Amino acid sequence: MALYSEKVMDHFRNPRNVGVIENADGVGEVGNAKCGDIMKMYLKIKDEVIEDVKFETFGCGSAIASSSMATEMIKGKPVAEAMKLTNKAVAEALDGLPDYKMHCSVLAEEAIKAALKDYYDKNGIAYDESAFPDCESCGHCQI
Repeated sequence: MALYSEKVMDHFRNPRNVGVIENADGVGEVGNAKCGDIMKMYLKIKDEVIEDVKFETFGCGSAIASSSMATEMIKGKPVAEAMKLTNKAVAEALDGLPDYKMHCSVLAEEAIKAALKDYYDKNGIAYDESAFPDCESCGHCQI
């Protein structure tokens, strides 16, 4: 049995939406000190729709694949829908990740939410703080 699905391998070998968006409307960066993965997401938003999304990831194949898949899942979607993206949905879209690599999909969810929080903050848009991860005290990445 293969350790990684074909979808994981495809998104690792041919990642979608890699790069930087200059003058992004929202930028979020998260990392996991235990494994060393770092993800940065850039969002371009118009009329509350994510027109473009790019990422930069320093990490393993699962981290790159999770970043790539997550960007595909929110591109062209309303901000409210992107806020609902979960790490489980990212992992399922990749046809699964090994248990010890699930933190990669968590980072993808958190990077998107961090970028959305940045967008809200820059634009003075009110939001529910509980909808965003508190990475300093969370601990769920410490798998």
